[in-house]
Amino acid sequence: MWVGSGVLDVVAFVAAIGAGLVAGLFVAFSMAVMPGLARLPAATAAAAMQQINRAILNPVFGLVFGGTAVLAVVVAATTGVTGTPLRLVGALVLLVGAYVVTAAVNVPLNNALDAADPDGPGLGTAWERYAGPWTRWNHVRALASTAGAVLLMLG
Repeated sequence: MWVGSGVLDVVAFVAAIGAGLVAGLFVAFSMAVMPGLARLPAATAAAAMQQINRAILNPVFGLVFGGTAVLAVVVAATTGVTGTPLRLVGALVLLVGAYVVTAAVNVPLNNALDAADPDGPGLGTAWERYAGPWTRWNHVRALASTAGAVLLMLG
């Protein structure tokens, strides 16, 4: 074995904690941030979300979000060495449901919203195209991250 099973148990445990933190972030957006922004005029909500999307790109977010993805890949790659199939399923659910969805859907939507002129007349329209799809896919990310955390813990 290239690394002891005890180390891989710790990796899976930390990945589960990270998945829980990621799930919490996504749930907070689904339960509070997006509904709160929906109460604002569309252009105001869009401008606020532009700033939120910029503020979230910080070292702590990078460590939790990116670090959890790396740990999930390690868990998935080493399940045959140690661990249970639940670990593999948990890691894959997390990777596909949170990270692939983020890269394929939420980030492109964020980029499109960010490209809208915050002082231009089209900002409200940009928000209308953004909010519904972004929120629906965020629900998927929240569920997948939660399920991934649970499966990693059970495994």
